[in-house]
Amino acid sequence: MVTKVVMPKLSLTMKEGTVGKWYKKEGEAVEKGEPIVEVISEKATYDLEAPSSGILRKILVKEGVDASVNAVLAVITFPDEAFSETEILAEVPQAVEETEKRVLASPSAKRLAREYEIDLSLVRGSGPEGRIVEEDVRRFIEEVRGTLPKIKEIIALTGFKKASAERVSASFRTAPHSTIMMEVDVSKAGGLHEKLQVSYTAILVEVVAKALLEHPIINSTLDGNQIKIFEDVNVGLAVATEYGLVVPVIHNADRKSLKEIDTAIKELTEKARQGKLAKEELTGGTFTVTNLGMYGVEFFTPIINPPEAAILGVGKIAEKPVVVDGKVEVKPLMTLSLSYDHRIVDGAPAAKFLQKIKYYMESPDAFEA
Repeated sequence: MVTKVVMPKLSLTMKEGTVGKWYKKEGEAVEKGEPIVEVISEKATYDLEAPSSGILRKILVKEGVDASVNAVLAVITFPDEAFSETEILAEVPQAVEETEKRVLASPSAKRLAREYEIDLSLVRGSGPEGRIVEEDVRRFIEEVRGTLPKIKEIIALTGFKKASAERVSASFRTAPHSTIMMEVDVSKAGGLHEKLQVSYTAILVEVVAKALLEHPIINSTLDGNQIKIFEDVNVGLAVATEYGLVVPVIHNADRKSLKEIDTAIKELTEKARQGKLAKEELTGGTFTVTNLGMYGVEFFTPIINPPEAAILGVGKIAEKPVVVDGKVEVKPLMTLSLSYDHRIVDGAPAAKFLQKIKYYMESPDAFEA
């Protein structure tokens, strides 16, 4: 029996994925349910299991190549079973790397031509049968535009990086962003941080969850002409990894204690950096927190994580002079930046939500251990 191994749809918005590593070679035996290939989705890596037992007869999409959802990645057959490769190949959607069919050129030449918007039909090839190589494209660009700077490294925009680029572009195209900022005294939150040995991020997630319950318009999304307010409070946490930016989700954060949130953050962050987050750990977010304070950033304007209505940016804690009861005191201050979708939220409700976060951060009795 001929069985197709296809690119899975790992989320509602996923349109394509990247083939990472093949764990089996062509001709090797596979068992149903064992990992056969690593797939890099828009948010995480995923070990795709063999849909049946047999022989990995043909790999149709190589490592590092993008393929559409439901594209046939490989074929599994019984030993010596006949199958029509032509029929299988006819079902494989065009890979993202494919470019001009009528021009004979190397992949690196095509990539460089796309980067500099060069029509390859104008370039004279020096390779076998007139094949255009990368050096031909560089020579053409130098003749037309002058000498190019030397390239040290090329990073393919695939997997996480590609998905992240598409999401932030879509966010800015569709959602009119507005950002407000507010300084928060974290003296008392710092005491809680030391006492319970929990991170400031955990404290912020708990605070955000409480504030979202009191300001539900922030915990919403725009669907056509309807604003839909979520019942669940699921706080996403932006995590930088070597694969790119991912946003694991702490589900029902409003029902968790501060210690439980801190534990969840540690576990999700470690999984994110290993690229081992499960699909359910990456979906269902209703609000996102992104923290750049550890990099020395005081404040920034975060981009909304669609389809959510808002995102909270967290800056570093800095000692600053503050006037208290007519006297100057030095306090540890943190700047919070709230970016929100102005189609859903107006300035005043956004400001009240940020005020509530400030109130809770400065009120230690608001927390649950």
